[in-house]
Amino acid sequence: MTKVQGVGGSEQHLLALLPALPERGVDARFLSLDAGGDAERFHRALDERGIPWQRVPCRLDVSPLLAGRVVRALRKERPDLVHTHMVHADAYGSFGAHMLRTPFVSTRHNDDRYLLGPFRYVDRALMHGVRRIVAISDAVRAFHVRSGLPAEKLVTIHYGLDEPPTEPSEVTPEQAGVPEGVPLVVAVGRLIAQKDHATLLAAFARVRESHPDARLAILGWGPLEQATKEHAAALGLDGSVLVPGRVEPRDWLARADVFAHTSRWEGFGIVLLEAMHSRLPIVATNVSAIPEIVADGTTGYLAPPGDVGAIAKRLSQLLADPELRRSLGDAGRARARAEFSVAHMTEQTLAVYEEVLR
Repeated sequence: MTKVQGVGGSEQHLLALLPALPERGVDARFLSLDAGGDAERFHRALDERGIPWQRVPCRLDVSPLLAGRVVRALRKERPDLVHTHMVHADAYGSFGAHMLRTPFVSTRHNDDRYLLGPFRYVDRALMHGVRRIVAISDAVRAFHVRSGLPAEKLVTIHYGLDEPPTEPSEVTPEQAGVPEGVPLVVAVGRLIAQKDHATLLAAFARVRESHPDARLAILGWGPLEQATKEHAAALGLDGSVLVPGRVEPRDWLARADVFAHTSRWEGFGIVLLEAMHSRLPIVATNVSAIPEIVADGTTGYLAPPGDVGAIAKRLSQLLADPELRRSLGDAGRARARAEFSVAHMTEQTLAVYEEVLR
């Protein structure tokens, strides 16, 4: 169960995990707290994977009506275990599980800063009675211990991914005007302050000094879309920075030379696995869970958050060295396959379910 309004990292995780569970004898069904937006895209993906699902409208953060609908939906399904993802599902799913005396598990997908404030007391109340809390990285686990959740109930299970994105991009680099053969840096992520695209733009402005024909594409959507475009223009990057909005990343990753990820914090970053499966070297910030995924100097390079000079230096270095790009990209793909497979993620999740149900 999770609140759905598009397909982000947590939804991609579910689209990998849910089809793998029936293959191991689990009758997995999904309850969508449908918040509108691009929720239908996620629901179509569930249908394509043969996952049974139902929805309840989720238009308000606090809604007794929604609580009642969740309880009725759970009562209809009569699950042996409820697994919630993200705060809305934690709230309404834990309520429903308590009402029906059903064990529940929560997965934490981010080190959300608001959980260090007063809301942490609400979160602790919601997690009263939770059997296990899955953190998607050691960094997220440590954060939630710091926010007051019981360490003995927290377990780390990394995201798993077996292949790069397969859905064609609605707009390809060529259609967006990227000339054939020019160097291309790609970033994928919501246009929000956490992702710190402002630092990436400032670094790319320096990259252009040594690679004047280079292009940067930032794929994503969010409240800072217009501000991102305006910032690029203010840096004199008009025409060299593309912000095509919400598009599937397949063709952009296939065309890219380097993948950039400049988040200020990151619960995991499944886009990093997508880039690794696409054999792309990565320049990323050394924060939260990113060092658990990107091996500095082996599959890419890590830089301090907000460090424009360090990020620009590594981007320029990679754009200038095709052999280095190839070496790091191959190592990244091998690491993704060896350490972040769907099978490994699924087996660890099943172990949690079995422990809880015992």
